[in-house]
Amino acid sequence: MRGVIKHGLTLFCILAPVAASAGDTLGKIRDSQTMTFAYRETAPFSFTNNNKQIVGYSIDMCLKIAGAVRRELKLPNLKIQYLPVDSNTRFSSIIDGKADVECGSTTNNAERRTRVGFTVPYFFSSVRMIVKSGGGIKNWSDLRSKTIAITKSTTTIDLVNDRSNVRSLNIKVLEAKDDTESFAFVEQGRADAYAMDDVLLYSLRSTAKNPAAYTILGDPLSIEPYSLMFRKDDPAFKKLVDREMVRLISDGEMQKIYSYWFTQPNGPKGSNMNMPMGYLLRDSLQYPSDKTAQ
Repeated sequence: MRGVIKHGLTLFCILAPVAASAGDTLGKIRDSQTMTFAYRETAPFSFTNNNKQIVGYSIDMCLKIAGAVRRELKLPNLKIQYLPVDSNTRFSSIIDGKADVECGSTTNNAERRTRVGFTVPYFFSSVRMIVKSGGGIKNWSDLRSKTIAITKSTTTIDLVNDRSNVRSLNIKVLEAKDDTESFAFVEQGRADAYAMDDVLLYSLRSTAKNPAAYTILGDPLSIEPYSLMFRKDDPAFKKLVDREMVRLISDGEMQKIYSYWFTQPNGPKGSNMNMPMGYLLRDSLQYPSDKTAQ
């Protein structure tokens, strides 16, 4: 593993920007002795626990970055502030300098890399479906002429319709106002399946009255790599962040943090999401890169 990680670190050095910095995140942090994290309420990545603390898988990654900054700048009393954002303001919070790192569940893609910087992916989500266990549904083709629940105003609708049209499945779509209602349609038998990012499906299943009564399955309809986001064109900060992320992978810390949040009873409402690390993330850690597919 360590030999492979060295290759990844070399890759980072090649990819690191060499142009003059358009920002100075480390200077900003040094002057204020404060580092600001933007976060959204998206458990188990970032959320407010029962003790009113901001916690989560992404938050732990950000705290590791803060530790690297603390060592680099020799700031033993570095303060951490949290800035709540939503799906829109998360980008402006970074670009406008209100936050130094966004710690949530943001997809790293080519279009966004023209505006902001990203770490290597620390999670891969894919659109799959949740069904009642033992109902005979194993993949999308088994939904022929059946009903699927989908949350309104999500890209999942287009993905499911595309699959249905290409395979002539005649899938009936039942739109729900939110994710909770979508899952309720499956629980009530009004829908045969509910399609969404698999990590959300695991989260919903973990808080169900009988989690074993539901199964998450289906070939992925899309792949979404999640990364921490920070300001673009800041080579000094990017170099520090890249170095710390590679260290977390090389030392096995990222894998331990993942296990804590996804395979132990530390998820939403103290539940166990029972979501072992998938092969996409596991394989990506062998050759870490901040450049992902479109």
